[in-house]
Amino acid sequence: MKRILLEAPVFTLEAALLAEDLGVDRLELCADIGEGGTTPGAGMLAFVKSRTTLPVFAMVRPRGGDFCYSREEIFVMEKEIDILRSHGADGFVFGVLKPDGTVHGEACQQLIEKAGGLPCTFHRAFDASADLEASLEKIVACGFQRILTSGGKQTVKQGLQTIKKLLRQAGERIIIISGGGTSPDVLGDLNAGGYLREIHASCKTVRASHSTYFNPDLNLSGDPAGAGRVLTMDRDLVKAFRDAIDRL
Repeated sequence: MKRILLEAPVFTLEAALLAEDLGVDRLELCADIGEGGTTPGAGMLAFVKSRTTLPVFAMVRPRGGDFCYSREEIFVMEKEIDILRSHGADGFVFGVLKPDGTVHGEACQQLIEKAGGLPCTFHRAFDASADLEASLEKIVACGFQRILTSGGKQTVKQGLQTIKKLLRQAGERIIIISGGGTSPDVLGDLNAGGYLREIHASCKTVRASHSTYFNPDLNLSGDPAGAGRVLTMDRDLVKAFRDAIDRL
């Protein structure tokens, strides 16, 4: 029987180390949740790889904002791939667009070549592209193994019908991973066409800080409650996804 793979994006060491015990199948390691993910540090990747048997795909994104990168930023992304490969990355997650919202095939192929045969996922820059169907074909031609998408909407639930169409369009040529506000209750609908192979869900939550002192005049997190909260992984939510997957 086909087993649907569960990938979780993780932004903290605590979440990464919890993931394997909770039943996650693969990690997408990122920094900066406030920007939706940027390139993680090499030290973080190396430590996570030393402490888990899970495959770890590393985000390669030099900054937040749009996905139109300068030549210098593409050069930085190439360097980051080199460094992260040397520290054990099992794959990479990136995406580059042109100003008109089309996939920048030349830049993507450059980065795929740097990956040296490791699998590459085109991330949710896909959802920011001007024509999802045309973008899918360009991404397949570039040589990506996966596309992460919420169907061009803010959440998977809002983009559900588009994701189902993309799954049919992709067929067996490329893996479409639903991600972005994914919830366990949509998996049955996504799986109805028979092409669902992987899902992406952060399963994130926050816990109280272990600190006992907080400066009332200082907030470095940008979140009014942020000084007292630490990002981690929600055990119950991972279990809900695993249970939903097992029922498919």
